[in-house]
Amino acid sequence: MKVSALTGKDNYFEDFVVGDVMKHARGKTVEPLEQVWITNVTMNTAEGHFNEHLMKSSNWGQRLGFGGVTISMCIGLAAEDTAENALMELGMDKIRLKGPVHHGDTLYCYSEVLEKKDADQPDAGIVRFKHYGVNQHDKHVFEGERTVLIKRRSHWGDK
Repeated sequence: MKVSALTGKDNYFEDFVVGDVMKHARGKTVEPLEQVWITNVTMNTAEGHFNEHLMKSSNWGQRLGFGGVTISMCIGLAAEDTAENALMELGMDKIRLKGPVHHGDTLYCYSEVLEKKDADQPDAGIVRFKHYGVNQHDKHVFEGERTVLIKRRSHWGDK
């Protein structure tokens, strides 16, 4: 079986159009386990992530999500449409956490194609995306730009 049979048919370099905006199909609920585990593993001492008692009396009224998880989830939700045919992640820039994420929130992601350009190799091109994350109330909680080296259908797709 060809590798191209395992990936999407409409997310090669040639398929992306500058200005297009995609709403990604899946959402993901932020589980307390994901938040607390990574906070503990990274030795993050900000109690807002893991001290329920303290946060009940705060302005937020509940624990806050760790920003690294928000970033990872939003990029992950976008990956099927934007990086399934990627050869390499080239960079992330202008990462902004725009609002609080709490345990139990559900995140959704949109992506905009900002730029396309040729790469230094004939089998791929470079695409720059802007990703937006929103919660279940459609409140903007994340944005960031990501640059990806993506396969060209002409070299990797079915012929």
